Amino acid sequence: MRDCTEIDLSQALLEWYDRHSREMPWRIGPADRAIGVMPDPYRVWLSEVMLQQTTVAAVREYFLRFTARWPTVEALAAAEDEQVMGEWAGLGYYARARNLLKCARVVASEHNGQFPDRYDALLALPGIGPYTAAAIAAIAFDQPETVLDGNVERVMARLYDIHEPLPGSKPKLKEKAAALTPPRRPGDYAQAVMDLGATICTPKSPACGICPLYAPCLARAAGTHTELPRKTPKKPKPTRMGHVYIAQRNDGAMLMERRPNKGLLGGMLGWPGSDWSDTPSETPPFPAPWREIPGEVRHTFTHFHLILRIWAAELPTGTGPNGLIILGKHQFRPGDLPTVMRKAFDLWRGQ
Repeated sequence: MRDCTEIDLSQALLEWYDRHSREMPWRIGPADRAIGVMPDPYRVWLSEVMLQQTTVAAVREYFLRFTARWPTVEALAAAEDEQVMGEWAGLGYYARARNLLKCARVVASEHNGQFPDRYDALLALPGIGPYTAAAIAAIAFDQPETVLDGNVERVMARLYDIHEPLPGSKPKLKEKAAALTPPRRPGDYAQAVMDLGATICTPKSPACGICPLYAPCLARAAGTHTELPRKTPKKPKPTRMGHVYIAQRNDGAMLMERRPNKGLLGGMLGWPGSDWSDTPSETPPFPAPWREIPGEVRHTFTHFHLILRIWAAELPTGTGPNGLIILGKHQFRPGDLPTVMRKAFDLWRGQ
């Protein structure tokens, strides 16, 4: 049973959302939902996967391109891996793109192209974790699931003045968020809290004066709101080094490799190279007149920084060392490369 305070807080936030909800290409606004228009679960799922570790501003154009090219989950399921990876390039975290395809193919083949409407069934799909399953269930199907992203964590930590640092405080924050989730309009409510965190209860300089939860906010009253949520300090990211080798034949063909399915950039095309470590060895993939390109490529992954030295060689037409992929001049598309490999290509091309 929800008490009157929780009902009042939820209602205040929904009323604010009805007036101030953000327009997004994957969202059905509160006015349309009020007359029975429901979101497309495919678009909700796609947006949620894209938004992991990424901002709304960065995702918008990617989402529009994806849905123009693959407007349904069946269309995405039928797409070639390279096409999807190419469209994904720049969003990072390529395991998400691989799981995106796996999930689309399971939904198309095992669920008749229809996403399940329940949390447990959604959680069983490839690449869908607890947050994404809750978001799809709530937003697409109006199930009263608790959606807990970074914005919601911040709002709950401030609303209840919770000082225990993340990630240890996640269970307590989820408990508070669950208590506020209303049985009616849970999808709109979930988006309302996320919008509040993104536009008013921001990490820095929150606009408390116009917040619909101004009065009951305990951290605002205590003057601790700008300190929350607290976070356990992260360890500094190490820096690794590496070498990549870009070879082009006289006929314009490029010599490439496909990375192993598991690990960073799994299954994607890239340039042959060394290991990434403190002391990588210079190991050209085959004998050639390799020359080092001035400059270096710098790229940051989730757990480390990477610095690459680039080596280049020109080869006679017809050269094709075993184990490498030869892409003809008109087959090679730089846009299909993952970002770090495209950076290496751009440095080589600009020499």
